[in-house]
Amino acid sequence: MMYTFISLFAVLMATICDLYILKVGLLKRRGFWTSYAIILPFQLLTNWWLTSREIVMYSPDAILGLRIASAPVEDLLFGFALILSVLSMWIYHGRR
Repeated sequence: MMYTFISLFAVLMATICDLYILKVGLLKRRGFWTSYAIILPFQLLTNWWLTSREIVMYSPDAILGLRIASAPVEDLLFGFALILSVLSMWIYHGRR
């Protein structure tokens, strides 16, 4: 379950960076959640396409086994961390 721990760690680090290090506070904004709701279906579609055609495969030992749209749930966590991190850094650096 290595990918599980890495994805959970990524979400934790992205949250800490957003709220405490960069102090952007995207997680507190309705606009972030609206944009994430727009991004999520495309992430699910892409994950489904890549995993259902076995372009991307995961070791059963590295994941929990719970899948959404044919992709491991860890992909959603990792994708969330990436989106939050990039948007937080974008806003932080845009302020400077």
